[in-house]
Amino acid sequence: MNHPPIVTREQWQAARRALLVEEKAHTRAQDALSARRRRLPMTRVDDGYTFGSPAGTHTFADLFEGRSQLIVYHNMLAPDSDHVCPGCSFYCDQIGNLAHLNARGVTFAVVSRARVSEIEPVKARLGWSFPWYSCFGTRFHEDFVTAEGAPFGLSVFLRTDDGIFQTWFTTGRGIELPISTFGLLDVTPWGRQEVWEDSPAGWPQHPTWSQVKIHDQYSASNP
Repeated sequence: MNHPPIVTREQWQAARRALLVEEKAHTRAQDALSARRRRLPMTRVDDGYTFGSPAGTHTFADLFEGRSQLIVYHNMLAPDSDHVCPGCSFYCDQIGNLAHLNARGVTFAVVSRARVSEIEPVKARLGWSFPWYSCFGTRFHEDFVTAEGAPFGLSVFLRTDDGIFQTWFTTGRGIELPISTFGLLDVTPWGRQEVWEDSPAGWPQHPTWSQVKIHDQYSASNP
């Protein structure tokens, strides 16, 4: 098996510093792209969809759990099939502690076309605790995933006094970066909500890192 060339410590440091210049440029480019994403227009969506879970039937608004922003991962688990998608499972395995998203007004949920009775065994088998809803019997998956020419994807929604709106969607390799807490915040309309971000006027912003806490120390108002 091949490996990188072996050099002296001084040569390695020089090469690393040269690459660091490009890495920082890449980070700044990512920040600029996120700033453009926060300025995307949004489109109203029908709030008449219903979703199932072991707790019963839920409205679209219920999925927000009282918060204003919702990220949905559209898992490919299908009804009447025993196939568990390795790619969707790989993504879901990396979902972290949701308290950090919740504290910034963001709810995360997974939605699949499979029935609740088909979702729960997979969830138990893989040890997942995030909210996972069934949209069986509705056009939710077709309207937000199939209509985009995709089998799976990641959607972002914003709920205001005027209704529910979609702000973003991605599929394919687009889901690779929005997987950590910061990566997921970067695809929401309000972003990380920190003062260094290039956000439109009126966006919520706070001192950098001021909202990050140990996950059991967040306020009870952000369950």
